[in-house]
Amino acid sequence: MQAKKFNYVFKWFDQNGDGWITQDDIEKMVKLFTALADEKDQKNKSAMNKGFMNWWNLLLEARENKASEKIGKQEFIRIMDAVVIAPKNFEIAVGNIVDGLLGALDRDGNGSLSKEEYVGMYDALGIPPTTSTEAFRRLDRDSDGEISRAEFHQALFEYYLSADPNAPGNWLLGPMDVLK
Repeated sequence: MQAKKFNYVFKWFDQNGDGWITQDDIEKMVKLFTALADEKDQKNKSAMNKGFMNWWNLLLEARENKASEKIGKQEFIRIMDAVVIAPKNFEIAVGNIVDGLLGALDRDGNGSLSKEEYVGMYDALGIPPTTSTEAFRRLDRDSDGEISRAEFHQALFEYYLSADPNAPGNWLLGPMDVLK
């Protein structure tokens, strides 16, 4: 289950589709995410940038071929499983990205994401609105029409850490049955 999810993340990170993740791919991901923030929102842009760079550094430090500056799919999956999802590493990489992202998207400052904020975020990141609308419904656990920071973090942990095929967090990036 996790390998399937990590494979999907690999494909997303491989921005040029060449089968490798490079620093250029990571920098493109940074641009995609930071473009969601207001122009003057340096705090959240910085958090997202720091998270992606921490993630990239974890990948580089754990790669087998230290001379290579690129990571293939199998190695990415191995490193994700062995290194990135370790609690201390997960927070400095994925946690920073999510905190910056939530801060940037919570335009009204209420501590949660509306359906429009959530769907708009994923549309800008290349995930279709039909997919993110259904994901929103599943991740809004208390059905209050908002995804709280706690609900988003719970979904994040389930996506990256849970082997439960029925965990709502598996919908974080879309339905599991389309993840290849």
